[in-house]
Amino acid sequence: MDLPSFLWLWRIAAWSMGSLLVIYTSLAATGITVRRLRQRSRPYPIWLRPLHLLLGGVALCLVLVLMTIGIVGTLGYYGSLGHSSHLPAGLTVVALFLGSAWSASRISAERPWARSLHVKLNLTLLIALGGVLLTGWNVVQKYLP
Repeated sequence: MDLPSFLWLWRIAAWSMGSLLVIYTSLAATGITVRRLRQRSRPYPIWLRPLHLLLGGVALCLVLVLMTIGIVGTLGYYGSLGHSSHLPAGLTVVALFLGSAWSASRISAERPWARSLHVKLNLTLLIALGGVLLTGWNVVQKYLP
């Protein structure tokens, strides 16, 4: 297919990735705040946990949108997948986000392992997002003249 027909797709991907980074940073800030207040046995604002959950849901949706755009765009441009290390990097990010969402849904007093797993997955996600950014930048360079 002709590249110009895919420019709108790449714009959506760029805005989605930028938004994802802002949301991930906001998730880190709200999560750290909840953790610090919990450690000090202080109550946190009633809106903080729902905001954290909402941001997490939006981030997960953005990751799934980015995966869809990547698959559709690559298939449309090349006719097949696996032309760079961006595919495994992206699938790793998707898996980590899904694991983080699952572990978040398990957090309770009866399952103390879930909170620890959630935090570890999110720290690993920080590294994986760096990898997907670098590999994504290389992919973008292929499409630019």
